[in-house]
Amino acid sequence: MNLVLVGINHRTAPVEVREKMNIDDARLAGAVANLAHRDGILEGMIISTCNRVELAASLRDAASAEPALRQFLADFHRCDLTPYDPYFYWYRQEEVVRHLFRVASSLDSMIVGEPQILGQVKKAYAVAREVGALNGPLNDVLSQALAVARKVRRETAIGTAAVSVSYAAVELAKKIFGNLSGKTIFVIGAGKMSELAAKHLLRSGASAIFVANRTYGRAVELAQAFHGTALRYEELFTQIEKADIVISSTGAPHFVIEKAQAEKLLAARKNRPMFFVDIAVPRDIDPAVNELNNAFVYDIDDLEQVVDANKKQREREAVWAEEIIQEEVQKMMRRLASREVVPTIVALEDRLNRIREAEAERHRGKLSSLTAEQREAVDALVRGIVNKILHGPITELKSGAGQPEHGHLVQLVRRMFGVGD
Repeated sequence: MNLVLVGINHRTAPVEVREKMNIDDARLAGAVANLAHRDGILEGMIISTCNRVELAASLRDAASAEPALRQFLADFHRCDLTPYDPYFYWYRQEEVVRHLFRVASSLDSMIVGEPQILGQVKKAYAVAREVGALNGPLNDVLSQALAVARKVRRETAIGTAAVSVSYAAVELAKKIFGNLSGKTIFVIGAGKMSELAAKHLLRSGASAIFVANRTYGRAVELAQAFHGTALRYEELFTQIEKADIVISSTGAPHFVIEKAQAEKLLAARKNRPMFFVDIAVPRDIDPAVNELNNAFVYDIDDLEQVVDANKKQREREAVWAEEIIQEEVQKMMRRLASREVVPTIVALEDRLNRIREAEAERHRGKLSSLTAEQREAVDALVRGIVNKILHGPITELKSGAGQPEHGHLVQLVRRMFGVGD
């Protein structure tokens, strides 16, 4: 088994280098097929996202691993790789297994615990299988990487706490309303962060969205993206009492919603709760609104405090996740070692049985006077001797699987019994 992985990611390379090495979805299947059919490469898989590009391969010869993968990248991107050498990392054997387990489990991500990478690894695995690029130990490693990622999600809380401002807004809204089903969102200002917060709230069950912006065209554009309703800015206070959740992110130099206005809104709503997400700097929502019953105001600092607390929680969960991965890596290495030893055991049994059969044939004439029962007894005797000779080496080969010196033991047994590679 000769596993090798080469890659760049958000920690080792700037975005312009990642862009240069990126392999887009349209070309991914062809690239993987090309990789796997190169001389000396038995299996191949490519993960290519905005944050990482990684090639994993199983090869016949360990010495040819780096040149083969470098040549593929140079050919595919039609460039000299030398200027990019400082950005690449290389892993081999057990390091490959550990790295793939960590990547799939989102421990190597820019945001630890983010869920997107598992889907990206699944996709890369599916593409490689579809083009016939996985059929051996690398296939086993990737299949297990997905299983380990699911185990990490199941047994830790690494992915449960929001670690972006927009997700934090959703988390807080759920604490206030319990269930977001049927809730109405008003977006004041059409900035990117407002858009993200609205998107996450809608995905979590909110049913209607209204968008007001000083530039009406931008309000229309954002409302259309969410199948919502655009409002002219001057219409805002004729409609906003419908809002359960208000997301505000304008460039106004003064408060957009003051305490007296909020008081009127709550009265019109018969004191049903209102949740204000104030992402603007300077702030859009008067902090005094928080003094009103059933009004809940969170500004950007409040949201970032939630994010920081959740990041710390994820870091604590990551410690448990690393322990799970360490245990799973050791199990995987034992499985791979056992898989490697099977051909040696089969070859060993075949070698001794061929010797037995050849000797039986050579002495056939001398045994011709024996009865059928006696010939059967002799054959059983010889088979028993062969099996007893095989027992010791086979037991050692199986029990030593996964140990550092196991490769030397395999080669020693092969030499002792005259079993070729």
